[in-house]
Amino acid sequence: MAAVSSAPARIAAAVLAAALVTSIAHAQERHDRRDSERFHTPHWAFDDRYHHNHYYPVPGYAVTVLPAGHISVTFRGGHFYFHSGVWFEPRGHGFVVVRPPAGIVVPVLPPGYTTVWIAGAPYYYANDVYYMGSPGGYTVAQPPMVAGAAPVEAPPPAAPASPPAPAPQSAAAPGGTPPGMWYYCESAKAYYPYVTECSENWRPVPAAPPPAR
Repeated sequence: MAAVSSAPARIAAAVLAAALVTSIAHAQERHDRRDSERFHTPHWAFDDRYHHNHYYPVPGYAVTVLPAGHISVTFRGGHFYFHSGVWFEPRGHGFVVVRPPAGIVVPVLPPGYTTVWIAGAPYYYANDVYYMGSPGGYTVAQPPMVAGAAPVEAPPPAAPASPPAPAPQSAAAPGGTPPGMWYYCESAKAYYPYVTECSENWRPVPAAPPPAR
């Protein structure tokens, strides 16, 4: 008699299990669709050169407002804006993603840059752009093969991202720390000026250039 009465329970359990599997599948489908809508569109590209493995907006992508923490750079009479490896130029009533001109200097490297060694010289790579260390920061260089450099050697493991330059003394920025320090926000997992406000106290970090080979 017990075996007969347990049959409906087993059927109910099977139905619940099937419903749970279906719910998980639908949740995964929604998650995949969100990622597809965000990244797998004509507006985004995946940069996997040298195992860099970062997504960036493609040149020509337009925005009406620049991201917080961007850096303004003037070069040969033109105005450019830099943020996390992406370059913008003012166009009309907004800003358009562009390729930076060779020779322009930016004070910080993009987060998560990849170091590649070419003909014995270090290049810092991100978003199809090569940078070289120079006075005042990092200069956008011509692609090494175009410049006639030797073939790329097997790159060493990617170096950690170089923290941004010291923050100015302002209400939204950290202060009271000796010169030669950078500022890190634990909750945002980012350095100033890539984030301009921090919910807790900023953590000063000793300044250090990218490691030499």
